[in-house]
Amino acid sequence: MKELDFKAIADTLYGCTILGTGGGGDPARGLALVKVEIDAGRRFLLIDLDELDDNALACSPYFTGSMAPVPPEREARFARLPRAPEPEAYLAMRALEDHLGEKMAATVSIEYGGLNTAVAMATAARAGIPFVDADAAGRAVPDLQFSTYYVSGLPIFPLGLATRFGETAVLPKVVDDFRAEDMVRALAVVSGGMIATADHPTRARDLKAGAVIKGALSYARAVGRARREAQEAGRDALPAILEAGRGSLMFEGALTADPKWEDRDGFLFGEMAIAGAGRYSGSAYRVWFKNENLIAWRDGQVDVTAPDLICVLERETARPVNNPYVKKGTEVAVLAFPAPKEWLTPRGLEILVPRFFGFDFEPRRIVEGN
Repeated sequence: MKELDFKAIADTLYGCTILGTGGGGDPARGLALVKVEIDAGRRFLLIDLDELDDNALACSPYFTGSMAPVPPEREARFARLPRAPEPEAYLAMRALEDHLGEKMAATVSIEYGGLNTAVAMATAARAGIPFVDADAAGRAVPDLQFSTYYVSGLPIFPLGLATRFGETAVLPKVVDDFRAEDMVRALAVVSGGMIATADHPTRARDLKAGAVIKGALSYARAVGRARREAQEAGRDALPAILEAGRGSLMFEGALTADPKWEDRDGFLFGEMAIAGAGRYSGSAYRVWFKNENLIAWRDGQVDVTAPDLICVLERETARPVNNPYVKKGTEVAVLAFPAPKEWLTPRGLEILVPRFFGFDFEPRRIVEGN
């Protein structure tokens, strides 16, 4: 077990945002949560899976919802409601603990992201427990069933929920992860677009057996550190990021318009169009997202798809782009990283693939020669 300082946490969260495929939340919001706990004297303890006792219980606290801005008229509906006395994810985890009659020994990040990874960290710090060097997706994902817990066959329930108004609930049982997605998403919609969740209470022996991606936060931290060190040295950060993450540069250019998007059923659906620059001049690129980037086309031909990671960065700063917050004319680079092996299993390839999202073609991976 080791304690992370603010710089190490920031590197990790920026790495998680780079690898977060356009989702997982803004690292500025995540770092704000972290700073609250650091200012209160709380410690951020990273623990390796092998250090946990086999019988130790862990869960994943995070936020579920759309990343779309909330219209003022909808936000006005919540003006009369109180605000939660403590962070929602912490309340969700406490509700789950009360239901189980047992305290958590650690938290696990549910997905990469500047916010959702930070939630797992900050919730652990507030509870005085460590967070595990692991992740349950190795990217950001739009639906609750997109987790390595699901791939390994572990149930999502019981799960704790908390709104920003301090309301809590526990779902002792759901039919499956798909039903949990429908129920939790509906509660998010009537709670201002987001709701805190604490789910997958799991013994460490099952985590060690492959329920999560071991070492995932260390991998993300290496990517974030590579970006920071390159910038501090005055170097182009993209090559450093690609080397640290073992990724590929897919395209460079500028957005031809603000991203087209809609907030539908608690999800952010949309796409961005990019006109090529430099060696990509004369080509066009398109990225489709459902919260996260899932499919990309070059000159009308499928270029790369989920489960591989499609990541868009501002070209000059190497700052990761969170959907849909990027504007026409912004110069960007599109990077791709290979999917964690857990997504390449038969069960993983049943869901995190183009056909699941309504597209009639097979996955295209960067290892196929892109």
